[in-house]
Amino acid sequence: MTLFACNNAQKSDKTTGEKGSIFYSEYDTSYGTPPFDRITEDDYRPAFAYGMEQHLREIDSIANNPQPPTFENTIVALDNSGAILDRVSAVFFGLEGAEKTDTIEQIANEITPKLAAHNDDIFLNQQLFNRIKTLYDDTAALHLTTEQFQLLDKYYKRFVRGGILLDEKSKERLREINKELSSLTQEYGNNVLKETNNYKLVIDNKADLSGLPEGVIAAAAETAKNQGLDGKWVFTLQKPSWIPFLQYADNRTLREKLYKAMFMRGDNDNEFDNKEIINKIVNLRIEKAKLMGFDTYADFSLQETMAKTPKAVYDLLNSIWKYALPQAKKEAAELQALIDNEGGNFKLESWDWWYYTEKLRKQKYNLEESELKPYFKMENVREGVFTVANKLYGLNFKKLDNIPVYNPEVETYEVTDADGSLIAIFYTDYFPRPGKSGGAWMSNFRDQQVLNGKDIRPLVYNVGNFTRPTNETPSLLTLDEVETMFHEFGHALHGMLSKVNYKGISGTSVYRDFVELPSQINEHWAFHPEVLKLYAKHYQTGQTIPDSLIQKIQDAANFNQGFITTELVAAALLDMDWHTQTTPQKFDVREFEKKSMQKIGLIPEIIPRYRSTYFTHIFSGGYSAGYYSYLWSEVLDSDAFQPFVEKGIFDQATAKSFRENILSKGGSDEPMKLYIRYRGAEPNPIYLLKNRGFVK
Repeated sequence: MTLFACNNAQKSDKTTGEKGSIFYSEYDTSYGTPPFDRITEDDYRPAFAYGMEQHLREIDSIANNPQPPTFENTIVALDNSGAILDRVSAVFFGLEGAEKTDTIEQIANEITPKLAAHNDDIFLNQQLFNRIKTLYDDTAALHLTTEQFQLLDKYYKRFVRGGILLDEKSKERLREINKELSSLTQEYGNNVLKETNNYKLVIDNKADLSGLPEGVIAAAAETAKNQGLDGKWVFTLQKPSWIPFLQYADNRTLREKLYKAMFMRGDNDNEFDNKEIINKIVNLRIEKAKLMGFDTYADFSLQETMAKTPKAVYDLLNSIWKYALPQAKKEAAELQALIDNEGGNFKLESWDWWYYTEKLRKQKYNLEESELKPYFKMENVREGVFTVANKLYGLNFKKLDNIPVYNPEVETYEVTDADGSLIAIFYTDYFPRPGKSGGAWMSNFRDQQVLNGKDIRPLVYNVGNFTRPTNETPSLLTLDEVETMFHEFGHALHGMLSKVNYKGISGTSVYRDFVELPSQINEHWAFHPEVLKLYAKHYQTGQTIPDSLIQKIQDAANFNQGFITTELVAAALLDMDWHTQTTPQKFDVREFEKKSMQKIGLIPEIIPRYRSTYFTHIFSGGYSAGYYSYLWSEVLDSDAFQPFVEKGIFDQATAKSFRENILSKGGSDEPMKLYIRYRGAEPNPIYLLKNRGFVK
């Protein structure tokens, strides 16, 4: 509830029962969760319209308040404004990522440019900024807490970065750019989803399934059956489908066909092609950066990060690249030797890498992922994630069956602290669907904040695209999927354990290159022997994973690390190359990407983790000039895990310090100050190189 929405309660009462009115006040449900069983697609348009209207009324009240500006009547009031819009946005965009329909897509296409214009109406409001600037210029006299200063500082900088200091002509152009960018990034993401959903590899000859494990074949048969193709097998561009096909299918021609379909998404010169959209996005971002007084969009984007400058990002990426590329070349040579020894008369290509890597893993470590998967039943892994959180932070998880959800596959949990107090409600949504974007993520239906003296606890969700159960087997996860579940739950912990006063700096509202620290440190527990024994149970026998398999996992921990690191760093460098352009021009997207990769000497057997035309992180997500963040944060998480290595992985003093200094603090202080409070010093990058096996 906002400070100002209460003043319009009579209007909310009057509209009760109208379309959209379900969002006009706090939800009348257990824990205040969204009533998905009552929300319809017809509610969104009127709720967005009313939410924006109410928000602007609240902004007008703050801007024109006859009282002199104070932290409470200006900054706190601004932070609490827009509650109706927040509610409808949280639900709508949550479903737009996880449960998109044609109607939701249509509404998103309509509403995103309107929301961009709405944000400009706020952050280009001169009267409101004048009040904020008065406070900002006199912070010493305000006697603010560190948290309060961070909130004031955040809003002041957001107005400045929103263009408030520009002349009127430039402001109008900025509005046009923001509106156009919002539509283009939306269209880009829609195209990637459609390209992903529209492709299927149909196999009708059983011989073409040679090499594939039974579970993979069964899943493909079930996919085919669901599409009315009984007696056939269908493989898709969903990761749980195409990755195992590339790992195990003996038919090289079909591996190439499926792999090329994956990496040509958005680059097929059809109605879903993203090359022209990339041109428009990059050129508009260049223009925006120049308008704001920066040489490049990366300079503009990185101003509010730990890295600060493109040079700092390039220095980090290049320092890792010099270790990763030689290792990748060694791995490529090993795979080529394996091909030659088998009598294969061909050169290793990118679509061969997974297949021969799997063979080499078997040869080197007597380990196949297919023998591990039975121990990683999805429900058991999730229980392992919860157990780690319990042992570290005292959290308890109780499954709830009375919380409305947007899809029957979604499950909900009440999360309580060791003293029984409510921490959060947690939603999980783990399996791919046609309406779901690829990848995995965390977000909130409600942020944590203290409002009118009450601690409002967050509603947090994790979404994934993990291997589906079949009629024969439950969902059995790959090692990568296990790690991803731990990763996304680390983000969830950051949201759940937030303990600040203000919504604008709660939970994951931190610098983009700091936000991955909680998620990536949580990965360290996934395959620790002590943790594996807690949750890795064979789905048929219930037997705990044997020490022999745990040892194999440990032995192979850095296997294929050259490839893994090289494709990641290559993508981060490609992102930076796009966003350090200084002149708008007609880009040949394929040629640009080719030259970018040639410049760093990427070997032809590897492509960047994301090619430009489906690089949703940077062209339709929040990671433009920011994909490096995963590696920047890895410097932090590798160092941050060392006290657990030295004192024990469930050391209570270390866990308490990490919770109190990192997880609970949100953006209430500068990230490096928070980190030093936890660790006692700035992070040592040597631990990243050690964890990836590049140095001993």
